[in-house]
Amino acid sequence: MSNSLLIKGGSILGGDVRDLLIRDGHIVEIAPSITSGADEVVDANGCVLLPGFVDLHTHLREPGRENSETIATGSLAAARGGYVAVSAMANTLPVADTAAIVEQVAAIGKRVGLVDVFPIGAVTKGLEGHELADLGSMAHSEAKVRVFSDDGNCISDPLLMRRALEYVKQFDGVIAQHAQDPRLTEGSQMNEGVIASTLGLKGWPAVAEESIIARDILLANMVGSRLHICHVTTRGGVEIIRWAKSQGMKVTAEVTPHHLLLTDELAESYDPIYKVNPPLRTQSDVEALREALVDGTIDIVGTDHAPHPVESKECEWQTAAFGMVGLETAFPILYSTLIATRRMSWQRAAQVMSIAPAAIAGYAFHGQELAVGVPAHIAIVNPAGKMVVDRAQLASKSKNTPFHGMEFQGTVLATVFNGHLTHKVGI
Repeated sequence: MSNSLLIKGGSILGGDVRDLLIRDGHIVEIAPSITSGADEVVDANGCVLLPGFVDLHTHLREPGRENSETIATGSLAAARGGYVAVSAMANTLPVADTAAIVEQVAAIGKRVGLVDVFPIGAVTKGLEGHELADLGSMAHSEAKVRVFSDDGNCISDPLLMRRALEYVKQFDGVIAQHAQDPRLTEGSQMNEGVIASTLGLKGWPAVAEESIIARDILLANMVGSRLHICHVTTRGGVEIIRWAKSQGMKVTAEVTPHHLLLTDELAESYDPIYKVNPPLRTQSDVEALREALVDGTIDIVGTDHAPHPVESKECEWQTAAFGMVGLETAFPILYSTLIATRRMSWQRAAQVMSIAPAAIAGYAFHGQELAVGVPAHIAIVNPAGKMVVDRAQLASKSKNTPFHGMEFQGTVLATVFNGHLTHKVGI
């Protein structure tokens, strides 16, 4: 690997065009023109330089479910998407509910070396929702876990949720809740509404999400702890979070790229590629999510990258697995839906893709403004670039993308992680 890298002619956050010189993993010079030699040069003319992306919601499946994804294939997909750090959810086999498992995940990620892999610890043992996992041992392990989630399952017991919030407060941890009341969603297959009724599929009511969001915001406020709401999907959920923030409560929230774009009308195809948890909602919900991401009610974009083997998706809807892959298409979707339409600035894009997720999780060396002396984690994006999604060309081991054949504007030209190129178009 080269020790020095020169990025020529990129616009920093859509503003001034500058050259960046990187040496030994850090930015050492930013100037209108740098002529000093470097081992490698990237021509970023016409491109925008952003802090490398950070994902707080990634399913890497390893250990135990390597037929869907591995840390190596997921890391490569992340690098191709402009990411320099991902947070690996705990629903592995065995579950990441002990210090030994989270340390294993972190160690494999370090060996792969394409992105920083930060394990998320399970809140409850085995993700079963009955007994708290050993949160303290994971927090004080070499992995230094600060985000805990039973994602895929809701922590539906309010007393258990209260105890978890109280526990993580002592080391400034955060509980990332999958907001889904299990009783209100038993057997649910898609968004509750006219389309579900027409198709004969059991509906998933918005209130199942909104009631948990409201409950947990009140619990977190009561104990003075931090709460993060995973993959918000409804207009009502947005309004609850907006109210909580207006009251100064410690709540943050994320939205996925697919919920910023797709609606439940796609289920009319009966193609399980559109089956996801939480489900695709209405166009009204999509508009509310976009507005909330722009105005700061929703803090970040989280991919909820959820790979599955072919047989789990190429089957009838009712038996298909929930989930979509999303690391490689996240930025093009954000650009096409919000940045290109000028609803979102480049500064806000940097916040939702990098700065805010790093701050929520406490990833100290990520999410920093591009400046001399900071670690060189950079996403170089090309606003003029076009991406036609081809599932066969995805780096992810799984190919369950709902965007196959769709064209997006805005591509990731290159990704710089710790001063080294982990992705560059054409190589």
